[in-house]
Amino acid sequence: MDVALSEIALRLGVATVAAGTVGLNRDLHGKPIGVRTLGLVGLSAAVVVLLADGGIIHVNMSDATSRVIQGILTGIGFLGAGVIVHHEQGKRIHGLTSAACVWLTACIGIVCGAGQWRIVLVAGLLASLVLLLGKPIERLFHRLSHHGGNDDPTTSSSNDTAADQSGTGPHQPGK
Repeated sequence: MDVALSEIALRLGVATVAAGTVGLNRDLHGKPIGVRTLGLVGLSAAVVVLLADGGIIHVNMSDATSRVIQGILTGIGFLGAGVIVHHEQGKRIHGLTSAACVWLTACIGIVCGAGQWRIVLVAGLLASLVLLLGKPIERLFHRLSHHGGNDDPTTSSSNDTAADQSGTGPHQPGK
């Protein structure tokens, strides 16, 4: 039984927004990961599960195909890890969003190989939105959190730390 385009959009959209929300929380707490990275990871995972769950999308997938997909997803992790750079000076990490993009493109390639064009269409649109809007969303929430009149002394030090960690790299709070 094939699922309607609206159901595909709902499932992939909810995964993207839910994961992006976790990313927003991490970014607001000064962690080197944010809306874009986790939004793309959530989208990627949902894309592959949507394909693999035979009860959702009618795909005649052999055991060999399943093993190929497993190999791709495992192997692509090594390629993604290669774009992540840790700088000792300043303890900054760069390339997490690029690594998530590598993993997402592998997932989209898998779905293209399976001929599931509706999933490809929705995933591509959602990925574009996440990459386009993720950073502005993070900036907006940073402005709101810094001007929200937070009087709690236990959280003000974490905000100061987050501001001190701000740099020129990706997922640096407030940038």
